[in-house]
Amino acid sequence: MKQDQRYGVLFEPVKIGPVTTKNRFYQVPHCSGLGHLRPQAEAAMRAVKAQGGWGVVSTQESEIHPSSDISPFITQRIWDKKDIPALRLITDAVHTHGALAAIELVHNGYGSTNHYSRIPPMGPTNMSVDSIYPKQARKMSKVDIVEFRRWHRQAALNAKAAGFDIIYVYAGHHMTLAHHFMMPELNTRNDEYGGSLENRIRLTRELLEETKDAVGDTCGIAFRFAVDELKGKDGMQSHEEGRAVVELLSELPDVWDVNISDWPNDSISTRFEPNEGYQIPYIEFVKKITTKPVVAVGRLTSPDLMISLIKRNIVDLIGAARPSIADPYLPNKIKEGRTDEIRECIGCNICVSCDMLGIPIRCTQNPTMGEEWRHGWHPEKIKAKKTEQSALVVGSGPAGLECSMQLARRGYHVILSETSDFLGGRVQFESSLKGLSAWARVSDNRVHEIQQKANIDIYKRSTVTQELIDELDINNIFLATGCHWRNDGIGRSNRYGITGLSSVNALTPTDVLNQQDSLGESIVIYDDDQGYLAGVIADHLNSAGHNITFVTPASVVSPWTEHTLEQERIQTALLNQGVNIILNKTLFHAREGSVDARCVYTQRVSQIPCKTLVLVTERLPETTLYEQLIASTKGGSLNKHRHIELIGDALAPGLIADAIYSGHLAAENFETPEIEIERAMYMREIPSLK
Repeated sequence: MKQDQRYGVLFEPVKIGPVTTKNRFYQVPHCSGLGHLRPQAEAAMRAVKAQGGWGVVSTQESEIHPSSDISPFITQRIWDKKDIPALRLITDAVHTHGALAAIELVHNGYGSTNHYSRIPPMGPTNMSVDSIYPKQARKMSKVDIVEFRRWHRQAALNAKAAGFDIIYVYAGHHMTLAHHFMMPELNTRNDEYGGSLENRIRLTRELLEETKDAVGDTCGIAFRFAVDELKGKDGMQSHEEGRAVVELLSELPDVWDVNISDWPNDSISTRFEPNEGYQIPYIEFVKKITTKPVVAVGRLTSPDLMISLIKRNIVDLIGAARPSIADPYLPNKIKEGRTDEIRECIGCNICVSCDMLGIPIRCTQNPTMGEEWRHGWHPEKIKAKKTEQSALVVGSGPAGLECSMQLARRGYHVILSETSDFLGGRVQFESSLKGLSAWARVSDNRVHEIQQKANIDIYKRSTVTQELIDELDINNIFLATGCHWRNDGIGRSNRYGITGLSSVNALTPTDVLNQQDSLGESIVIYDDDQGYLAGVIADHLNSAGHNITFVTPASVVSPWTEHTLEQERIQTALLNQGVNIILNKTLFHAREGSVDARCVYTQRVSQIPCKTLVLVTERLPETTLYEQLIASTKGGSLNKHRHIELIGDALAPGLIADAIYSGHLAAENFETPEIEIERAMYMREIPSLK
């Protein structure tokens, strides 16, 4: 396809030391949960990025030594030469599509608990390890520093042998020894590696110089650096020490990869930072200081903003982690003028949660992410239909939209039926809440494609019954009928429910949004789901002027969101807004004007004033139509060869990402022999026993 000349500047080559990238699109290092345990899956995932047009494709952080073991989290490893064959899988796959391959060398310092290696952790000073574990890191001696530098140099040589084109020195996110030595709060040494800024960056300077000496003849040297900690005068600031670091090291690296720290700031969710390019104000000074190319991030997806950043001489390369996950083909779509097809990152941080859980990466927008090797899935391509058949998809929530779109891509004729007058299901509800407007992109992207397809018929305000299905005589029925929130109080911590609910105005999450303008006082939100939604509703209603009491059996608000890097911000925001937070309490009985709560530890009972009780506990799948169809099939009134399948929340309520995956899986597996489906289920990488 011919290149769209409007975006020509984005496809200019950029020289990075001895190597040149074919364009300005630079996938910065990001974790995947694949890494050293799943090297074939890692290679396949990065290959799709290169195929999608990224000029540079980076791996994730790569541990350089057993003393930087962050098990159970799965990163890359380059401990010694035995890691080279697995890493070569990545570089070969990336090079096949004309991209440069980059590796981020890392020693996590006091962030390395070394659960596997059991080596005592190290840091610039004696300090507790950076995790909830009663263990401390020991202060590095001069001998330790020399050894560390030797490990880093050898890792660079091994990376070169593995075929990498760009090798990182990494001082960011509060995750690496180089960064730890820079931080005065962590580095209280009184030798030449502590005290003044020049001393605190001495280790970083040595790593840059020694890495360039070892491999700089053929590999570009990248420096990933967090210019601002967002702590004000209590931390590194871009206009003070952050700027000074750039001035002192300006010409040493071949490319500057600049961002903010720590990780919850760098990868902040759209709930707390909706603006694209939010990091630019912190990093825009860098190109004024160095002649070397600069790459920066900030959930960048708009080609017009990208061009503006380049023309204003703020960056040379467009960095991305999360946008490259949501749409690995983002560069190609811009190049070909297909910007309306870009799947924009919604900033939900489901990808981040996978790293926090030590599991393979996934994405709400892109259900193929992490499944490129195991399932053979591709974000832009899907196998063609096997036979001429039609399919009925009932429900247009995330699972129904994804299933319909993918079945249509395969070539089947699809009828999409929806009872309401809009498409999107729960996405429409959740994106109407404070902070979640970006989530509407999940349905917007799919509805946009569906409405352009000639082989999809859409019927809104249409209730599908067993009798209607008999009349339509369609043999393939996918039921994305969703779920509804329980109104009895049964949840994670209470399997018996809450008695006396008729004494209060008991509402579900969907009820409360419909009645929010008529709610009175004494509103209690009870979160026994312990995900994200109850916290969002509390924020939403409080911002609308309601006084809220938030009750949960958990020890913090919305504990799931620790995995998405949001928990601290959520609880801080609610406290600052005056929300009354009551932790470690289960509700078990309601009476007029109050609810009875029981301490999860002592079982002591207390009363909480309440007239309106919002129950965010569990959801029940909507399976009535499915059960009717199955019963009729068994009874002989329906074709017994019909394909009847529950998908999404109707199968098992979960995250929107789970529903999207379920819809995609159903479309991919349709007309696939059971033996092939089972084979994919058992696919995994098994280490050699040699």
